[in-house]
Amino acid sequence: MKEQTEVRNLKEGRYVIIDDEVCAIKAISKSKPGKHGSAKARVDTIGLFDGQKRSIVHPVGTKIFVPIVERKNAQVLSVAGDVVQLMDMTDYTTFELPIPAEYKDRVVEGGEIQYITALGKIRLDMR
Repeated sequence: MKEQTEVRNLKEGRYVIIDDEVCAIKAISKSKPGKHGSAKARVDTIGLFDGQKRSIVHPVGTKIFVPIVERKNAQVLSVAGDVVQLMDMTDYTTFELPIPAEYKDRVVEGGEIQYITALGKIRLDMR
């Protein structure tokens, strides 16, 4: 799911959709309006699911899409190699996700874990 907002309403730490990818905003710099033009904003981001850096430059009045990102809890049902099977704690659906290398020692069967979902994509979120 996504909603529409203006570029001037974006804030660091929030999310934006660039090239159909959900991106976390790392920096925003705004210029002053000129004699014949409007103020522009440069938004530097990092992809939430692919880790790729992206940036856009738009007038501050431009409409842009913002994803609805949800953090949810799940119970770890089983761990098999690089894949973990999870059960959502609210609606009890089960699904499998790959385990990133840095999280392998922290994923334990029977424990609870957080994950992020946005635009139909899911990834583990261990802070």
